Amino acid sequence: MKTHNQFSRKEFLTSLAAMAGMMMVPGTIAASPFQRRVKPRVKFGMVTYLWGKDWNLPTLIDNLTKAEVYGVELRIGHAHGVNVGMSKDQRKEVRKMFKDSKVEVLGIGTPLRLDHPDQSVLRETIDQARECILLSNDIGGSGIRLQPNQFHADVPKSRTVDQIGRALNQLARIGAGVGQQIRLEVHGEETQEIDIIKDIMDVADHPNATVCWNSNPQDLNGRGLAGNFNLLRSRMGDIAHVRELNDPSYPYGDLVRLFVEMNYKGWILLEGRTDPSDKVEALIAQRKIFEEMVEKAIIL
Repeated sequence: MKTHNQFSRKEFLTSLAAMAGMMMVPGTIAASPFQRRVKPRVKFGMVTYLWGKDWNLPTLIDNLTKAEVYGVELRIGHAHGVNVGMSKDQRKEVRKMFKDSKVEVLGIGTPLRLDHPDQSVLRETIDQARECILLSNDIGGSGIRLQPNQFHADVPKSRTVDQIGRALNQLARIGAGVGQQIRLEVHGEETQEIDIIKDIMDVADHPNATVCWNSNPQDLNGRGLAGNFNLLRSRMGDIAHVRELNDPSYPYGDLVRLFVEMNYKGWILLEGRTDPSDKVEALIAQRKIFEEMVEKAIIL
């Protein structure tokens, strides 16, 4: 005769097998007692363009700390004063200010563009980008962002695509030498089309050349948001840009879900384009919207 303990063990093993089978059936996974939520690693930060453009560096760090937004990309030319003309001591001071705070500096945002048909201008741009790479490294950042901007009359599009890709490879090699990621923003008339960015990145095959998603209306063209996102997914860098997350003209909830599903470890940075009177409160509100979107997107 089977003992009570033997019978209970058999029942337990049978129940395990049944529940395992249920987990394989669509629609039943939510009922499993073994389901667990995977904590997403995607984080929320800010670009100083435009909400932080008038804040000096202590104010910027203080306001971000108040808003509990702990990552920032510094756009060149803003009131924070971080630029390539800084001395070594000034750069050390900036690095220390971030190190002594909860805020992480994510690198330098530049207006530099790699599509110039004039090769002397292109060489100057690459030299300027090199200086920005060194600046980012000196202040404790992790990379720089630059852009394609447009195609040019009398220049074949394929030549411009090839030029941008080759320039990115050159900068990627330089950046890799000092631990600085090169981030190409999805930007510009025509050049912000996802297929064009994909063509550029096919030329820029250095692993340190990456894409900064920019949340443009063109992201929804053709194959749609998910299809376009997946086309660039393997080349995503450590930052991506969004506008105000409560703007109904762009499916930000779906975008956040795509980042969560790929287990993105980088930063989603707000590049606000409105002008709220209290930008700290507005930033807090955006962070909370982001957190709600992530909560809804958590992978089970």
